[in-house]
Amino acid sequence: MLLLPSLLFLFLFTFYPIAKTIRLSFYQADLASPEPFFVGLGNYAGLFADEVFAKVMINNALFSLGTVPTSIALALLMAVFANKALRGTGFMRTAFFYPTMIPMIAVANIWLFIYTPEYGLLSRAMNALGMGEIHWLGSPDYVMWAMIIMMIWKEAGYFMIFYLAGLQNISPDLYESAQVDGVGRWTVFRKITFPLLMPTTLFVSIVALTNSFKLVDHLLVMTKGGPNNASNLLLYYIYETAFSFWDQGIASTLTVVMIAVLLLFAALNFFGLDKKIHYN
Repeated sequence: MLLLPSLLFLFLFTFYPIAKTIRLSFYQADLASPEPFFVGLGNYAGLFADEVFAKVMINNALFSLGTVPTSIALALLMAVFANKALRGTGFMRTAFFYPTMIPMIAVANIWLFIYTPEYGLLSRAMNALGMGEIHWLGSPDYVMWAMIIMMIWKEAGYFMIFYLAGLQNISPDLYESAQVDGVGRWTVFRKITFPLLMPTTLFVSIVALTNSFKLVDHLLVMTKGGPNNASNLLLYYIYETAFSFWDQGIASTLTVVMIAVLLLFAALNFFGLDKKIHYN
């Protein structure tokens, strides 16, 4: 009975929409169809012939590989540093966490100014160093790197909070015993700190991976998925398909694919990392 209200909201706003989306993915529902009609697996088959879909999936894979491990490693490093700092601990934690407090649209505008050719902060710095300038957002070779750097800056401080909480839950007796035995710092981190932070790492990795698929607000401001779909991501492609091309059938199919990919990654994390986790 206590769980019933939560289960009700979960059913109404999660399970029911997912079921409707899965059903609609088997129908053709675009501007050429006054009424949706059943096409079976036709929408799914069409995705394999869609060059943009293939490009978007590759982009999202590269974006995830670029942001998730680096954000987690940087968050852990910042947490260790903020936990050890003797002076200015509050300022240090605030400085690391501050990018998380800025709305994504504002972050996109800040980095849009940084990446702007000729007048942007990064271009001015590169010209001052005699390196020339790079059109970060206008070059297919560099635009994804620009998005990855921005997302790492945005997310690392958020993940740091979880690692900081995990560090503070580790018993100081373990470190004192290691210090008495003359164990080196790297060995202490490898044998004590990191294994005991594995539950936090599992949670953070799933959140980071999910965010790499769902955080696309910056694309509306910075690139619109360009140039030539070089920065287009799966969720933004779903948005374009549904609300720019008004193809609800294909958009539903893309949504089902995204849900399946995220479920697969979450299952791999739970069943893979869970065996290496120390809960005590």
